[in-house]
Amino acid sequence: MRNPLSDKVIGIKPSGIRKFFDIAAEMDDVISLGVGEPDFDTPWHIRDEGIWSLEKGRTFYTSNSGLIELRREIVNYMKRSQGLDYDPKKQVIITVGGSEGIDIALRAMINPGDEVIIPQPSYVSYEPCAILADAKPVIIELKAENEFRLTAEELRAAITEKTKILILPFPNNPTGAIMEKKDLEAIVPILIENDIYVISDEIYGELTYKDKHVSIATLPGMQERTILINGFSKAYAMTGWRLGYACGPENIITQMVKIHQFAIMCAPTTSQYAAVEALKNGDEDVALMRDSYNQRRRFLMNAFREMGLSCFEPFGAFYVFPCIREFGMSSDDFAMKLLEEEKLAVVPGNAFGDCGDGFIRISYAYSIEKLKTAMDKLGEFISRRR
Repeated sequence: MRNPLSDKVIGIKPSGIRKFFDIAAEMDDVISLGVGEPDFDTPWHIRDEGIWSLEKGRTFYTSNSGLIELRREIVNYMKRSQGLDYDPKKQVIITVGGSEGIDIALRAMINPGDEVIIPQPSYVSYEPCAILADAKPVIIELKAENEFRLTAEELRAAITEKTKILILPFPNNPTGAIMEKKDLEAIVPILIENDIYVISDEIYGELTYKDKHVSIATLPGMQERTILINGFSKAYAMTGWRLGYACGPENIITQMVKIHQFAIMCAPTTSQYAAVEALKNGDEDVALMRDSYNQRRRFLMNAFREMGLSCFEPFGAFYVFPCIREFGMSSDDFAMKLLEEEKLAVVPGNAFGDCGDGFIRISYAYSIEKLKTAMDKLGEFISRRR
């Protein structure tokens, strides 16, 4: 029989996160610090709006681009949070999570052979989505000594005549790194000079603990060459609602809508009504969750100092990325032995790119009580190896 499978798809590795946690799921009494999911429930007033939409029978398709009420609220949010102006009818699309936005942005923009620069360690979907869009991924290995920020020198060295897009993954998953305004200002002239577009994944933009998140789209000359990806999963604890959005130039958004139209039709209607409420009245919820995450972040950094574990201080998202190279093990080996001996699950750093080997990702989207128990286990584990 003819091979029914795509060589391109076969060549893509499965997610290193899910592979590891399939093993952990089969064990009893495991403490998991691996899943990038808020431990908060979606705030009640947001859930109520979703329930109310169902009670009112609002179970129809929306516009392919999404409810116009939601797109208007996104535009209002972008104006008040970043000072950016978008046309809700032509420059915003509602997607099934931020991940779909990344996928359809790449497919709308890439011709076969175009190069996409991807800083790593970073979210597991960027490289596979680039490959599926027939792009050539060009990996920049970010460095702990630079706090995992993208530098102008690293960017310039990666550019060729085929470079079309830079994926900008900040605040970063898995490192928690951020790019401050001065860091963005250093790379903007290079992007404009080389006519490079940016897909800026800002899903963790509200979870920034040092000043305020700054979007690269706010800098001169960049809004017209930036697709800004965001969503509701992280800031509003709405992971299962599967709702994201993209804002950008009309000509790009139009083609993204076309792909979305044929592949998805529209994002879940109930989720869209709930998201309108989130944007209108959810700022206080976000602030409370952000304060709690920041407390947990500080707790983990102090715990690492006490046990002598090297970790740069992250100021975004809800992850820490400690270095475990002193123990002479790969990230996979370290995570597996930690799971076997202490029943503590973390994510191997190389799940986010080869340069992540020698690190582990720990999520602090968990209660302080669970984090305290986990740090006791981690401390016992590493003390036996010193």
